[in-house]
Amino acid sequence: MPTPAPSPATPATDQSGPPATAPSGIEVHSINWIPAAERHGTPAHLGALWFVGNINLTAMATGVTALSIGAGLMWTLIATVLGSLFGTFFMAFHSAQGPQLGLPQLVQSRPQFGYLGAALTVWVFALVNYVAYNTSDAILSGDALHTLFGLSESYGYFIAASVAALIALYGYRWIHRVSRWLTWPLVAVMIVVTVAALADGGLPADAFSFGGFKAAAFMTAFVIVAGFQLGWAPYVSDYSRYLPAGVGVRSTFWWTYLPSALSGIWVFAIGAVASAAYPDATPVAAFKQMADNLVGGLGWFMVAALLLGLLSVMAINQYGGMMSIISIWDSFKPVRSTRTIRAVCIAVMFALVWGVAQFVGVDRFNAFYGNVLIFLAYLFTPWTAINLVDYFFVRRGAYSIREIFNPQGIYGRWGWRGNLAYLLAIVAMIPFVVTTPFTGFAASALGGVDYSMFVGLPVAGLLYLMFCRSLDIPAERRIVEEEGVLDLAH
Repeated sequence: MPTPAPSPATPATDQSGPPATAPSGIEVHSINWIPAAERHGTPAHLGALWFVGNINLTAMATGVTALSIGAGLMWTLIATVLGSLFGTFFMAFHSAQGPQLGLPQLVQSRPQFGYLGAALTVWVFALVNYVAYNTSDAILSGDALHTLFGLSESYGYFIAASVAALIALYGYRWIHRVSRWLTWPLVAVMIVVTVAALADGGLPADAFSFGGFKAAAFMTAFVIVAGFQLGWAPYVSDYSRYLPAGVGVRSTFWWTYLPSALSGIWVFAIGAVASAAYPDATPVAAFKQMADNLVGGLGWFMVAALLLGLLSVMAINQYGGMMSIISIWDSFKPVRSTRTIRAVCIAVMFALVWGVAQFVGVDRFNAFYGNVLIFLAYLFTPWTAINLVDYFFVRRGAYSIREIFNPQGIYGRWGWRGNLAYLLAIVAMIPFVVTTPFTGFAASALGGVDYSMFVGLPVAGLLYLMFCRSLDIPAERRIVEEEGVLDLAH
């Protein structure tokens, strides 16, 4: 095991570190450890964030995409419930790591994948996850502003992303604050949207009858919804890392799981119903028409309200994208957090997403977004298993904060255990995947049913657990105890 040495780049154990926000109110931390003196809030604050995180146009479009697979409305609704409960289960356990470690999610991957090895994982999530979701948000925000004010989709995205970028620049406190402001207004909006959906005359007469069960379509819809919820996993603890270290795993888990899973089910279901009523319309047009059918002119206000929810999640995605870029940067050259660095990284995400959104366009949104959800589910599945197995079963929450920021530290530059388990799990999943360009031979033999997530999770977790038998965990724990930063009683 390499000899531990302090990292000159990050004063990880400096309890008297800089304040969480500058006098301007802008957050000063990024990927560095949050000192105990700056921890604040309660687990209940997570409830508002993760409830509002799903009340937006993009999340509703997930229901549209799920229905388009062809399972039928009732079977799609069942797949939506099961997929949301399943995907959020893993996401919420990642959230529980935040208060214990005080670190953003992707930096926590270094003990499994290595100081440089984790950068590969960070690259995948930064370039695929954030760009893909931000692009989806960009397209729908542009379409919404075009619907509301007649602006071109390009200008619409520019305006929406500018507001989101400002919230992201101010950071953690403002992201939570905006979510709390929006919670109850969006609950009222969702009640009205639900009434509009159920009363819509555009629904086929037999919309809520069970047709024949199509296992392949049902499982693909399940993967889409589970993948959406699992898509929060790489950055979910970014929004719990300021909570006091004494906050327990159980409370963090439940305040993340229930609001996110239930709001997800709610919006995915509304999206599926809207798509059943208006199968040829864009998601924004379908939601507007549905509300207008309930009360003339109501559609404008519904789209405006859901756009506000989308601005909130766009801020979350821009903030997460900024954190990912800094994580990658820090893996090759140590980075000290400054407002300038944070602003530059947010600007990079802004420009990159704008370019991709212009290429995709609103007309190709459904196809683009459907592929995003499926492929991201494949990429996240092995990583989530490895990260959770390491935290809860291998190291049991005992990590050296100093060594996580030390390129020559005890976790190594290339974590062969995590990387090998990830690659082998991906290989094991390939025969079971079902995509437009490729269907694995095992999936074909099983009638086109996608069981890849149920293969990737146990394979990645069990392989990593087996590889970790050679780790000297007692020696690592002594280093953590000597460092004295983490409360190992939690």
